[in-house]
Amino acid sequence: MSESTPPNDGPVVQIDIVSDVMCPWCIVGYKQLEQALGMVGVGAYIRWHPFELNPAMPPEGQNLREHITEKYGSSAEQSAQARQHLSALGKELGFEFNFNDDSRIVNTFAAHQLLGWAQSKGAQHPLKMALFAAHFQQGKDVSDTDVLLDVAETVGLDRAEADQVLVSGSQAEETRAHEQFWTSRGVSGVPSMIFDGRYLLTGAQGAPTYAQMLQKVLNEKDAA
Repeated sequence: MSESTPPNDGPVVQIDIVSDVMCPWCIVGYKQLEQALGMVGVGAYIRWHPFELNPAMPPEGQNLREHITEKYGSSAEQSAQARQHLSALGKELGFEFNFNDDSRIVNTFAAHQLLGWAQSKGAQHPLKMALFAAHFQQGKDVSDTDVLLDVAETVGLDRAEADQVLVSGSQAEETRAHEQFWTSRGVSGVPSMIFDGRYLLTGAQGAPTYAQMLQKVLNEKDAA
């Protein structure tokens, strides 16, 4: 869980975000949401929830271009254009994507387990941001245990405790249950954001759309 400080002790909106670290649109959507929170002048209580875009991805992962071509049938040119578009969009939002020919898609089940554990430590949100940065900016393999432990340490989590979570699989069953919970409720793409436990927006919708939703929630709270 993560609670951002509301401006001037103002209202706070709960936002649940179903997401995968491999999804560039998830960090784009979050950065747009961040803008919207500033526009409306409201705080957010954010909880991240697990979703695997590629649950069958083998341990060695797959080259990003190959994966996109296989999964979506995109040509090399289309794939390159998509990465250029994301890079431009990220730059506007203050997040630099560093795509290259060696960029890879990897399995994220271990990362999701660590995020679930980090929630109980009050460090889930910073860990999620650090994992996005490690994957998209630093080109690190976030399926690798040592990388995950390094990233966990950077946000103040205990390395030995984090290692025990991954070695023991103590979060595995709960992580699977959370994934199934959201898919059973019709979530099939990410990011999926649930505002105030009631309103779902799927995909990176843009700051104006998120701002409208935040205002809608606030208006309803005021009217209650």
